[in-house]
Amino acid sequence: MVVSLFRWYNGRLAARPLLTQAVTTSILFATGDITAQQLVERRGLEKHDLTRTGRMALYGGFVFGPVATTWFNFLARRVNPSNKRLTTMARVACDQLAFAPVMIGVFLSSMATMEGGSPKHKLEITWWPALKANWMVWPFVQMVNFTFLPLQHRVLFANVVSIGWNSYLSWVNNQ
Repeated sequence: MVVSLFRWYNGRLAARPLLTQAVTTSILFATGDITAQQLVERRGLEKHDLTRTGRMALYGGFVFGPVATTWFNFLARRVNPSNKRLTTMARVACDQLAFAPVMIGVFLSSMATMEGGSPKHKLEITWWPALKANWMVWPFVQMVNFTFLPLQHRVLFANVVSIGWNSYLSWVNNQ
């Protein structure tokens, strides 16, 4: 069953890559929020905030999925030094020094806006701690991603790892 699901997914990726990545990201961002609410915060089903889960799904599908897909394609096309190790290191550096700081800011600002709060205030109190936490996890994840995964599966790999990361971001956003 897993093999046939993976074949189906690859077929969708080949036919409509951006849409497939966006839908997958939406589902996995929602999964990250559900994980945060149920396993980290232990809210229980009766106190689960469906609107919050919806915001995460919306952000994942309409912002992060398309942007990450475009970003990984850009890195694959434009960041290609002379050898494989240097290429991986350069892509990780670009990802962590350019993409991560911006996208953490976009995430926090988007959530604050959708919640009716102040993006400026949210960034002031949560951006730097979230970025530092990012740098504890994502350089290693992206080294694995850029070294071993084919381009078409990099967003999926990042999204699967992101279930835990999005649980953290969702929790940080709601503190």
